[in-house]
Amino acid sequence: MQFSERRNTTRWVIIFASFLIISLILWNTYSFFQIFKNEERLKMNLWAQAQKTLINADENTEVELPLQIFSNNTSIPIILTEKDSIINTVNIDEEIVKNKIKAQAFLQDLKSENDPIVIEYVPGKFQKLYYGNSSLLNKLKYYPLALVLIIVLFGGLVYNFYRSTKMATQNKLWAGMAKETAHQIGTPLSSLIGWVEILKADDVDASITQEIEKDIERLQTITDRFSKIGSEPKLERTDIVHETQQAYDYLQSRFSKQIEFTFSAPKHPIWVQLNPILHSWTIENLVKNAIDAMKGKGKLQLAIVADSESVKINVTDTGSGIQKKQFQTIFEPGFTTKKRGWGLGLSLTKRIVEEYHKGTIKVLQSEIGKGTTMQVLLKIKQDSISNS
Repeated sequence: MQFSERRNTTRWVIIFASFLIISLILWNTYSFFQIFKNEERLKMNLWAQAQKTLINADENTEVELPLQIFSNNTSIPIILTEKDSIINTVNIDEEIVKNKIKAQAFLQDLKSENDPIVIEYVPGKFQKLYYGNSSLLNKLKYYPLALVLIIVLFGGLVYNFYRSTKMATQNKLWAGMAKETAHQIGTPLSSLIGWVEILKADDVDASITQEIEKDIERLQTITDRFSKIGSEPKLERTDIVHETQQAYDYLQSRFSKQIEFTFSAPKHPIWVQLNPILHSWTIENLVKNAIDAMKGKGKLQLAIVADSESVKINVTDTGSGIQKKQFQTIFEPGFTTKKRGWGLGLSLTKRIVEEYHKGTIKVLQSEIGKGTTMQVLLKIKQDSISNS
């Protein structure tokens, strides 16, 4: 507990320190920007004074310094106007200067960047100096934005790395718990098998022992399922029609007669690469979800359709339906519409179908109040459809 609290405290200290450093960098950048902006304003005031000096110059006026001030400005764009007409430009592209429309548009841009400097070269006569930011100042202006963007991207990478690491740890934990559960079930299961043999020896009604054996076989299947979580399952060349019907028939015998079950499939085997234990889990999850959606009463149809490349298993119910915006979210771990439940059934099903069997699962269609069709699609890689 203390280690966990200490780790959380350290994490928050690092986050706060990072935020403080970023704030200082942005503040310093803003300060530099204002300093450079003020320096450029001073340069433009000197330029305006030099312009005034040249306008009023006579034979005895020293013009070397004003000319030097003009020549030193190689980066700040300037437009000089008198009575709203452009009379001179500096550091502006000739293509803009020659085009009156572009020149006026550029002048409006300069007006939005800085306040003009008014040059009263003789009493009552004025020129206005409009100037923009130098290329260095423009780069500095966008530097904080670039910095923030880099930080956001870096933060996103760190978050994704942390999240994926956390999910990998959780997956290992769940896999370990599943395997331990399978191991723990194994002990009483072995004992039950022994008790069934004793019951048989005592000539107990055969129908009773047969039903117990069915449930023991079911427990063995569940144990096998849990033991396969987190490991690469072995795929076998399997008749998907036979395996699907077996799982479907078992579920049909265990549920209420208020559910009207229908099964349709080709009469011939369809051979695919499959893990029978995990496939039966897929069918069980889809059928149970369908029955839950119908609240234990309605029609449930399972149909197998195949062509030369793939086989489709459609599970259709007459339940409450699914909103279109939830077609993807129902497969996310933890998502559930039931008051009880972990929301892991469809997530596990998706993993079995897509990661282990390299197929796809989706909501084929759904209508609120009328029902839903879930579809599993598996590729046929063998001599797919055999009539033998």
